Amino acid sequence: MMRRMLQAVDWLSLYLPVLLMGLLALGTWWLVRNAPTPLVATAPKVAADQPDYSMKTFAVKSFDAKGRLQSEVQGDTARHFPATDTLEIDKARMRSIALDGRLTFATSDRALSNADGSEVQLFGNAIVTREAVPARQGASAQPRLEFRGEFLHAFTQEEKVRSNQPVQLTRGSDRFTADAMEYNNLDQVLQLSGRVRGMLMPGGTAAPK
Repeated sequence: MMRRMLQAVDWLSLYLPVLLMGLLALGTWWLVRNAPTPLVATAPKVAADQPDYSMKTFAVKSFDAKGRLQSEVQGDTARHFPATDTLEIDKARMRSIALDGRLTFATSDRALSNADGSEVQLFGNAIVTREAVPARQGASAQPRLEFRGEFLHAFTQEEKVRSNQPVQLTRGSDRFTADAMEYNNLDQVLQLSGRVRGMLMPGGTAAPK
């Protein structure tokens, strides 16, 4: 009898750790299987016509792959709309820098810009100004160019400005007005449509093509 008890004790001492490990593993598996699924925190959905965030007295800069500053957008208040990834800006002030260093400025009561600032719509007292460019080797000088209107659509990287509403164009000392306009600075082509009027000052610069 004593011998059987000793054999039982030896058996337990040999296999008890294995049994305990098995029970522990089984218990762990059961807990994982039956544990309640954690609730995933989900951000509240924002309506398509509602901003997901806003900024006050801000400045947003855009750089190219080489770290060169391409554009800068400032304003009193901005609202971001995630559905279209656009930025609506009150009292907008913008600056664009071309590859050759030419500066273009834009201001308006309200502006709507895409994510990288390459396309900007200006509403109310809209002004787009390209600073004068001095003569360089192989290139003639370009006078200061300014567009004014209640609506201007600017493409900063393509250097285009267009409008389907009345505009005023000042180039150097010359002035033009029209009901609609499209201007391509890279090609130096200006298209005016509707009621077009022009005032060329003596000694002024030649009108664009």
